[in-house]
Amino acid sequence: CNIYFDTPDSRLIRTSLEKPVYKEKLRLRSYGTPERNSTVFVELKKKYKGVVYKRREDMVLSEAEAYLYQGWKPGFSSQVLREIDWLKYYGQITPAMYISYERIAMNEVKDSGLRVTFDTNILWRKEELNLKEGSWGNPILEPGQRLMEIKIAGAMPLWLGEILDKLYIYPVSFSKYGRAYQDQIKQEMKNRGGKNCA
Repeated sequence: CNIYFDTPDSRLIRTSLEKPVYKEKLRLRSYGTPERNSTVFVELKKKYKGVVYKRREDMVLSEAEAYLYQGWKPGFSSQVLREIDWLKYYGQITPAMYISYERIAMNEVKDSGLRVTFDTNILWRKEELNLKEGSWGNPILEPGQRLMEIKIAGAMPLWLGEILDKLYIYPVSFSKYGRAYQDQIKQEMKNRGGKNCA
């Protein structure tokens, strides 16, 4: 379960969709629906020249919400929090979207640098931007679809490359927040009768 943060004009996700050399996202993540004192993760995800750097700090939900929603300082300091503070100050970051999904994650037994995940039931919403509200919203995938991600620290193992080639599976770019944002824009245009407003 994730709350993504962005500027009021959605600058972070709009920039991300343009596929720049450098981009970043800020999110609050929990595994399952949290309680007030559950441990959650404040994550800063950066991508530079195709390489993803994910940095995070764990906090209890009430502390994380006070930090991200009200601007209160947590009871500790770190380099990750300083980077998040800079982003919050520079971009006037606010809660922008809730995204949740169910995940099966697998690691290759002999190679700890290889991870394959399958995500289903990917949902997004623009209201009730609070992790305690639970998982509900608009679906991103069609019924029966799965999102597979392959995460590799180095080169792809030969056996995996051969399987993907045999099944005609090729890499594509996919962002859950990006897709949800595009779906949101389509929904808003449909509600306005399909007209663009300047």
